[in-house]
Amino acid sequence: MKLFEVSIICVFLQFSYQTPMSHLTLLPNTLVLEVDGSLGQQPLNCLDSLEELMRRDDKGQDILWKKNGVEQTQRGNLYLVQLEESLGGGNYTCHNKDGSLLNHTVVLIKEDETKRRKILVKTDKEDYLKCSAQNYNGEFHCSWTWHSSRVGKVTFIRAQRISDENDTQCSVDTSGQRWTCSSSQSNFSCLVDGSRHRISCMNNQYCPYAEESKQIYITIYVMTEHFLVESYSEHFYLSEIVKPDKTLTVHSTDFCGFEVKHKAQTVCVRAKDALCDSQWSEWSHFSLRRKKNNKKNKHKCHQSRNQM
Repeated sequence: MKLFEVSIICVFLQFSYQTPMSHLTLLPNTLVLEVDGSLGQQPLNCLDSLEELMRRDDKGQDILWKKNGVEQTQRGNLYLVQLEESLGGGNYTCHNKDGSLLNHTVVLIKEDETKRRKILVKTDKEDYLKCSAQNYNGEFHCSWTWHSSRVGKVTFIRAQRISDENDTQCSVDTSGQRWTCSSSQSNFSCLVDGSRHRISCMNNQYCPYAEESKQIYITIYVMTEHFLVESYSEHFYLSEIVKPDKTLTVHSTDFCGFEVKHKAQTVCVRAKDALCDSQWSEWSHFSLRRKKNNKKNKHKCHQSRNQM
């Protein structure tokens, strides 16, 4: 009977600690663990090389571990990260007895995709990312809105053509702000804005005179100070997101084929690509000059998108 009771306990412990649903290495020393809220464990190795481990006098038994700078009780080359709900993320470092650094791993926690997003909020168009381009030179911008209580930072960017999914390699410079994603078919460079809510990207192999055959696919990973990470994606053709700058000059009283009435004092103008279903520019307004009266008109333009 005692043997049966011990067996039951062992089975319970085995099934109580599940491995994460999946894991992904974003960058060297950056590991993303997707969890579903249940208890789990994730092993980390300090020294990956068995040869290097065996050369040590202590065979790795005296290796010290720290989480976010705080020393842990676990010792040895293997460390088990304890996962519970969205907890367990952090900067894990391993050290010699004298405190010298041996290795480090940043563990990020990604909750099940079916759960409500917590880091970014949707815009008025029900999209997390809003992307636009001013022209067809290959440059575009994507912005987002942080949740009021969870402002974080960009931890990874992937920009590619959809056909390059398994061929794209992304890297970041020492500043952590400039990203490069390259494949056999495309080359993108992206810069995180200082405000941390916008990126600017350039398709370095884009030809403005050729028709786009594949959409651009961009994914942004953002993380909080508690090492919770979420990914947000958007795909588009550049022709779909072109939004011209405001119209700065007007040389005629004939706007887009519509004659301006003689008594009109202010004209509102916006523009878009005539051949693509892209975005309208912001409204610009102009005071029409009169020979006898050149005073500025103080009327505001009506911003309705139903006009023009």
